[in-house]
Amino acid sequence: MNRIAIAILLALTVTIGALSERAHAEPRLALVVGNGAYTTVTPLDNPVNDASLMADALRKVGFEVTLVTDSSQNEMITAISQFGSKLRAAGEDATGLFYYAGHGVQSFGANFLLPVDIELQDAADLSLVGVPAQAVLRQMFSARNRTNIVILDACRNNPFVSIPDLSDNGLAEMKAPRGTFLSYSTAPGDIALDGIGGNSPFTEALARHMPTPGMPVETLFKTVRVDVLKETGNQQTPWDTSSLTVDFQFVPAKAPSAEEVELRQIWDTVKLSKDPLQILLFLRAHPDSRYSAEARELLTALMEKETQPTAQAAPAPQQESEPATPQTSERDMIETARREGTASAYQTYLDAYPNGAFAELARLELQTIVNKEQSTDPVASQPQQEDAPAIAEQGSPAAEPGEPSAVIAFNAPLAMGEPDIATRSISELITGSPKFPPIEGLPEAVWKDKTCAACHQWEQANLCDQAKTYVADKSRTIEKQHPYGGTFKNALRLWAEQGCP
Repeated sequence: MNRIAIAILLALTVTIGALSERAHAEPRLALVVGNGAYTTVTPLDNPVNDASLMADALRKVGFEVTLVTDSSQNEMITAISQFGSKLRAAGEDATGLFYYAGHGVQSFGANFLLPVDIELQDAADLSLVGVPAQAVLRQMFSARNRTNIVILDACRNNPFVSIPDLSDNGLAEMKAPRGTFLSYSTAPGDIALDGIGGNSPFTEALARHMPTPGMPVETLFKTVRVDVLKETGNQQTPWDTSSLTVDFQFVPAKAPSAEEVELRQIWDTVKLSKDPLQILLFLRAHPDSRYSAEARELLTALMEKETQPTAQAAPAPQQESEPATPQTSERDMIETARREGTASAYQTYLDAYPNGAFAELARLELQTIVNKEQSTDPVASQPQQEDAPAIAEQGSPAAEPGEPSAVIAFNAPLAMGEPDIATRSISELITGSPKFPPIEGLPEAVWKDKTCAACHQWEQANLCDQAKTYVADKSRTIEKQHPYGGTFKNALRLWAEQGCP
């Protein structure tokens, strides 16, 4: 693996972590108001519950929350004024959030939030007994901070339908001052539902999705919109408008660990290679990683491509009674094995085509299945390295046919080849670590310092069965590299010739 690339990725990890810590260190201030116990207009069941739910959700994501419930006009005005003062004192890096649940109305294009003690006989008096929503925006904008969020769950119904000039439903759309995200529980002019449970569908969805790490505020409210539409049978459509100039997330994305960065680098290298062998080895080394599903999909696609017949310019006509060509039969058999995904199907292919075009893939997939099922079947346990690409090795010549055979025993030193091989027995070597990569170019993180037992279920019986294949086909001992080198493969052949003592 490229060390420079890893160093860069690790540096990025530190940077992301620092940014996440900084995001939580920046001041976050929220004023949450819930009014439901109205005395002269229709009371509402859920606004106080909604305000409490929202206050808890905001505290969990790092906000300092002021909660005000069932407030009079004077209490609302005082709370809004104090909130503006605190926000101005917090500095430009602060995030301000205002949430309101309760009655809200519009008059002549202006929106008003209603205190619980409101008494209104004439529309002209609304600005005297209500609280202009614009006053909240003005307080927040005066702080000159970079991020402000206003959430209004205030369109439950119009309590003043009998008063002239107050017959409009819902709230009017407001312009969001620079650096402000403005959200309504429903579209301008529409009515939001109070909810048949303990909370409104809008606030319940918002509180549920707010803790999602790495979700931008725009995506968050889009997700809430989808949930509310589903919950209300498309009767209520949350609305928002934004003039934000910076990205904002209630919970910053979690910085990846060094191990996750390294695994990502390994998978990127394997994926770009589009080599089925490397993909199978990756799946074997990391069967439960976050990239396993993607690796399986890519492997399937590559297998399907491999099994497609190659187009020919002018194929010769073939009689119906004429048997299929070996090439076509082989493709059909490996495709059947791929579809069935069973050990027996892959073994059937290998029995028919031990040196076929897809033999390497079949052996690797067979080994994967065997490992997954924790099988001890000796045929399925054949090491996948047997057909790895040849790698030149000095000092490990393969034995020639007719040469005198040394006495080889499973638990006795081999007494042949290099010292680190000659002084060890077969039983010792199969529990050790490979000298060479199973596949040329395979990242060291996948095979270096790993035990051979991690990839194979080697024991005396099934290893003897494998060694017998070298007796039947001596070229396999010479032509194909082994992670322990040619000496070990030659020793296995001699051991098998002597009956695997």
